[in-house]
Amino acid sequence: MHKWWDVRVRGQLLPMDRRPEQLGVWCLAHGLGSAQEVNWHQSMLRTWSTACLLEPETFTAWCNSHLRKAGTQIENIEEDFRDGLKLMLLLEVISGERLAKPERGKMRVHKISNVNKALDFITGKGVKLVSIGAEEIVDGNAKMTLGMIWTIILRFAIQDISVEETSAKEGLLLWCQRKTAPYKNVNIQNFHISWKDGLGFCALIHRHRPELIDYGKLRKDDPMTNLNTAFDVAEKYLDIPKMLDAEDIISTLRPDEKAVMTYVSCYYHAFSGKQKAETAANRICKVLAVNQENEQLMEDYEKLATDLLEWIRRTIPWLENRLPENTMQAMQQKLEDFRDYRRLHKPPKVQEKCQLEINFNTLQTKLRLSNRPAFMPSEGKMVSDINNAWGNLEGAEKGYEEWLLNEIRRLERLDHLAEKFRQKAAIHEAWTAGKEDMLQKHDFETASLSEIKALLKKHEAFESDLAAHQDRVEQIAAIAQELNELDYYDSPSVNARCQRICDQWDALGALTQKRSEALQRTEKLLETIDQLYLEFAKRAAPFNNWMEGAMEDLQDTFIVHTIEEIQGLSTAHEQFKATLPEADKERQAILGIHNEIAKIVQTYHVNMAGTNPYTTINPQEINAKWDKVRQLVPQRDQALIEEHARQQNNERLRRQFANQANVIGPWIQNKMEEIGRISIEMHGTLEDQLTHLRQYEKSIVNYKPKIDQLEGDHQLIQEALIFDNKHTNYTMEHIRVGWEQLLTTIARTINEIENQVLTRDAKGISQEQLNEYRASFNHFDRDHSGTLGAEEFKACLISLGFDIANDAQKRSGIMDAEDFKTCLISVGYNLGENEFSRIMSIVDPNRMGIVTFQAFIDFMSRETADTDTADQVMASFKVLAGDKNYILADELRRELPPDQAEYCMARMAPYTGPDAVPGALDYMSFSTALYGESDL
Repeated sequence: MHKWWDVRVRGQLLPMDRRPEQLGVWCLAHGLGSAQEVNWHQSMLRTWSTACLLEPETFTAWCNSHLRKAGTQIENIEEDFRDGLKLMLLLEVISGERLAKPERGKMRVHKISNVNKALDFITGKGVKLVSIGAEEIVDGNAKMTLGMIWTIILRFAIQDISVEETSAKEGLLLWCQRKTAPYKNVNIQNFHISWKDGLGFCALIHRHRPELIDYGKLRKDDPMTNLNTAFDVAEKYLDIPKMLDAEDIISTLRPDEKAVMTYVSCYYHAFSGKQKAETAANRICKVLAVNQENEQLMEDYEKLATDLLEWIRRTIPWLENRLPENTMQAMQQKLEDFRDYRRLHKPPKVQEKCQLEINFNTLQTKLRLSNRPAFMPSEGKMVSDINNAWGNLEGAEKGYEEWLLNEIRRLERLDHLAEKFRQKAAIHEAWTAGKEDMLQKHDFETASLSEIKALLKKHEAFESDLAAHQDRVEQIAAIAQELNELDYYDSPSVNARCQRICDQWDALGALTQKRSEALQRTEKLLETIDQLYLEFAKRAAPFNNWMEGAMEDLQDTFIVHTIEEIQGLSTAHEQFKATLPEADKERQAILGIHNEIAKIVQTYHVNMAGTNPYTTINPQEINAKWDKVRQLVPQRDQALIEEHARQQNNERLRRQFANQANVIGPWIQNKMEEIGRISIEMHGTLEDQLTHLRQYEKSIVNYKPKIDQLEGDHQLIQEALIFDNKHTNYTMEHIRVGWEQLLTTIARTINEIENQVLTRDAKGISQEQLNEYRASFNHFDRDHSGTLGAEEFKACLISLGFDIANDAQKRSGIMDAEDFKTCLISVGYNLGENEFSRIMSIVDPNRMGIVTFQAFIDFMSRETADTDTADQVMASFKVLAGDKNYILADELRRELPPDQAEYCMARMAPYTGPDAVPGALDYMSFSTALYGESDL
């Protein structure tokens, strides 16, 4: 007669009164199986022993919690499973699979057949059932029945639990610890005494359904209330039956571990579905947030690029306008407008251009890190297009400034020539006034011989004077010609006046020739000449011309640009003043001749009708012109002194500008070199380098007042019309370009470090790895060019200690396509032309023939990194949709934040599959579109 706990192996009854270890030795001694089989028997005996220690009510409640889903339950676990029908039904409910059709007969053979179908199903799930046969279950063997139920619990309720690569008991314990960590007085370390106060059960319920329990009112010293509260709430709201008794748990020093674990596993399965939905929603939120941020960056780039290109389009025609102005004032106003453009309008656009490049680089980096396709701006709005437009702007700007300065110089020259023309023309017109009338007189017809001779001599003197004025007429014509060649705006009036002077000069020449011939015909009749008058005329005429020339020179305007030039004029003026005493002696001599004539007339009572017949010059005119010359000399002195002072001030402005420029220029060059060194040196983490660079940028920005001060000095120089400076090789244009390049370089360097931080954080590259890469690169970059040749790059990889047979490593700097191919082959890549072309299309999408350090890191990280893919996002949507091929708007609103739910609905196409319902949305094509065609 076998007991209900009897167990047989190979027909041999096992001595169940022994411990499992002793039983294993006994089996080996009696030849009842191998050591592996004996170990399995020992494990199953421990399981059955544990199952026998559990209350049958616990197993009954667990079974009923699943059988209720099928509309039935059991009352006695030993009796109700004997026919195998409810046992098969239980397995179908907990596995979700259909078993073979059961036998409906009441005979023992029918019952054994049903139980065998159930046991075969359990065995088919990878569970070994040793010594459990259908006969024992049909006979109502309690120990075998409880052992079988516990085996089912282990397989279907606990074995599939997995948390962070742990499974079964460890995974379930880790899940409990994670969920109860925020709650005070709860410390889950095991499945027995950690649950005695009931707070652990209440914490699990409150964590997932906080509306069911007011956790703040629970007390650790009232375990009975805590346990009953948890058991009642779990049974009422979570459909978890009462498998444990509060009094038994409290009264037992160490509650049964398997019973508690069975009950807790029901909590895990009740809440695991919600956890999956949360995980799926979080993944979708993450992907959508990245996509929304990238779209906003794209819109910002497009708007900034459009505005900048529009400003360039409007500005270039203004700079290309070369229509000259007629006055110096108008051209100086154009120069002032250009200075306002350089000082006020262009600097903000320089910053916008730099920010545009930074935004573009940051956007491309984020797209690469999130496994999205590269951003391609609208046609004509690429960074290269903007750089080309900017280059056209600067070309027009440079030509415009040169044109302005040339036009100012031209107008200055024209004003000087026009004034000179007017002065000479006025002097000549004053001299020619009345000359035609004089030459047309016929006074010689009634004159005496002496008068005729006098008229002849007078005419000779006039011819001499006429010849002396020939140079002035030629000068007037030459000045008019130059004004025409320089496109003087008032050229018509100048030409008309010059023509009148030339016509009058030709007429004077013809009249002079005609009168000379008439006098020569009469000369034979008249031979008397007044020698003194003749001598007076001969000496007075050159002296008069000299005084007129002196007055003209003293009143002549001058243009100088240097101290040396004004000193030359001052020296020439001093030399002129030194000739005045000799000129005064000549004046006294000429006046002496006139006095001698008067003395002769008075002495000899000569009847002299009229004035000197040989000249119109009289002593009063000579004295008046002499007084005018004496008056003009101090005025000329004062003008030279004032001009000398102005040139000294200009020299001071030159030196003031040069002193600052000779400091600022080298400072900018040194800063550029320091930034270059910082970009290749390693001092601390990337965050430390970024902080250092931003402080460095702040110190550079703080230097801006000195640039502004230099701009002010440059404006003073331009207002003073100073065009050269021998004290410095730096121009304001050099300083501006250097300053703009310095600001752009520091901004780009900061942006490169920020992108390295993004890459490091996204790809999991440690700071030590980055430092090692940079140190190795700097070591082999012996010429400090920022690039490595193929052999240098290969040596760099080897120095890093990488397994070159499996993984191409990262480096900094730039290498061309052939160097990159050699590098990949040297580190173990077997590349054909097609494979190499594919890799080059990834690391060099713009086909520039170079590979940057950033692109190399992105490529190698992408080969190993675990990033979100279209398949993962599609699987997450499928979880939210409840395994349907489509998703509804209400499901999106329930699981996602409002803004991201609306974002999805706006972009999802209607679902058109055979199982479509009204309002169904196609999440599969939407997931694919998030990653572009390449991810397919």
